[in-house]
Amino acid sequence: MMKEKLMNGMQRFSKAMFIPVLILPIAGILIAIGNLFTNAKLIETVPFLDNPITMGFGMILSGSLVSILTNLGLIFCMGLAVGLANKKKSEAGFTAVLGYLVFINAMNKFMELNGSLFEGESLQGTGQTMVMGVQVLDMGVFLGIILGIVTALVHNKFCEKEFNNAFQIYGGTRFVFILLIPVVVLLAILFTYIWPFFQGGINSLGTLINQSGNFGIFLYGSLERLLIPTGLHHLVYTPFLYTSLGGIQEVGGQIFEGARNIYFAEIADPSVSILSRSVIWDARGISKMFGLIGACLAMYHTASPENKNKAKAILIPAVVTSFIAGVTEPIEFSFMFVAPLLFIVHAVLSGLSMVVLNLLSVRAIGPNGFIDFLLYNVPLGIEKTGWPMYVLVGIMFFAIYYMTFRFLITKFKFKTIGREDTGEETKLYSKGEYNESKTKKTSSSAVEEQGDTGLASAIVGALGGPDNINTVTNCYTRLRLTLNHPDKVDEIFLKNNTGASGVIIKDHNVHVVYGLQVSKVRKAVDHYLGRESEE
Repeated sequence: MMKEKLMNGMQRFSKAMFIPVLILPIAGILIAIGNLFTNAKLIETVPFLDNPITMGFGMILSGSLVSILTNLGLIFCMGLAVGLANKKKSEAGFTAVLGYLVFINAMNKFMELNGSLFEGESLQGTGQTMVMGVQVLDMGVFLGIILGIVTALVHNKFCEKEFNNAFQIYGGTRFVFILLIPVVVLLAILFTYIWPFFQGGINSLGTLINQSGNFGIFLYGSLERLLIPTGLHHLVYTPFLYTSLGGIQEVGGQIFEGARNIYFAEIADPSVSILSRSVIWDARGISKMFGLIGACLAMYHTASPENKNKAKAILIPAVVTSFIAGVTEPIEFSFMFVAPLLFIVHAVLSGLSMVVLNLLSVRAIGPNGFIDFLLYNVPLGIEKTGWPMYVLVGIMFFAIYYMTFRFLITKFKFKTIGREDTGEETKLYSKGEYNESKTKKTSSSAVEEQGDTGLASAIVGALGGPDNINTVTNCYTRLRLTLNHPDKVDEIFLKNNTGASGVIIKDHNVHVVYGLQVSKVRKAVDHYLGRESEE
């Protein structure tokens, strides 16, 4: 029972992390666009850009968005509170912001009273920093994560508490804030004493990974892929990208923590000539943009002759999604369960690709596909990023994936796409198949039909009916549910008739993978169940 509760909590936390995390790449892309207008080499090539209007626009765009990176604690605090709140989510986010302000000021005043505030021109190396103009201990993103969780816990327990008579005004979410004040103040006092020990441990872990060199990078890259079936892979890369585990660097007089934050800050600063190397940097794009495409080509070439056209129709959309947007789950789930060895090999190769980039001192990134790769790296030039070598490494891993997957598929006769026995369905379903049968609908085509509840009805029925469904949420690619009786799930029907590319059942948690159409699928299911206001 305890294990199940722990897994449920981790699943919810992982899903809630998407709210702040998915905003940050948007900020990064806009910073990169702003950098285009101030890039000296680009201005020399395109004289039109050499004017105060476009250059000023670029400086304002990149400079203003860097402020997001310096206030990640607040962003994560509010985002997690909203994501973890069971109801009244907007009020939870508002309360989280209030709690964050109370915390930093309470810590500042307590540190002032006990004489622990550092007095000097620079706080670098002191373990203290300025947060929204207030000097406190440097807890970074961890402060936002802790306060977001605490706010959500208090909110979920007391947000519907009501009083009678004159005390009515203090009920509901206002009562949550009343209770949160002493909790947050006590936490501020407590962390003044204990956080330096936590920070020491975090720094030691980062140092250990850094000292372990390529093995640490390989372990990071492999684990990030291996945890995909659990949905907890976000918990591997997020700390390295947005906390001191991923490195600490001063850029333009400000201190930035985390590989992604350092990268964004440096591309926004024209004075930075060479991008620094973090302990771990965001180099997941090799497997997404190149490796898995080689795997798909291997699956196509090993498909049965009579199934090649069907396999091509299925694999091409998945390849485009992975290459352009960096969404790999539709491909990974096509072989994850029918050939687990291929998935292990994929994880190993993903880790190795990061090691190769590290050995070659390539600083380019492409975590969310080709669009990100172009915007982040090409404008910065070859000297800063070494992006041509990134492409060459990608081509090399395309060949490695292709040869390895083709050998293993034929050697062990894995039933990958196009190699299924009669009656088996181990594949992704294309939109073309929808037109072949009235009973087979892909998620995209079904949801586009306004007012059509056929898809939602099919999904709910395959999940054991409305009474079997406790909660419905979604992340970037998965419909996430908690069910009373997970043994009632009809996995084959979900794959064959609703466009799902994978189904994962862990205790009462069920994930159904629909790819980028999952938001539309979620809305259809919510509407069918009458739960539009649940999220």
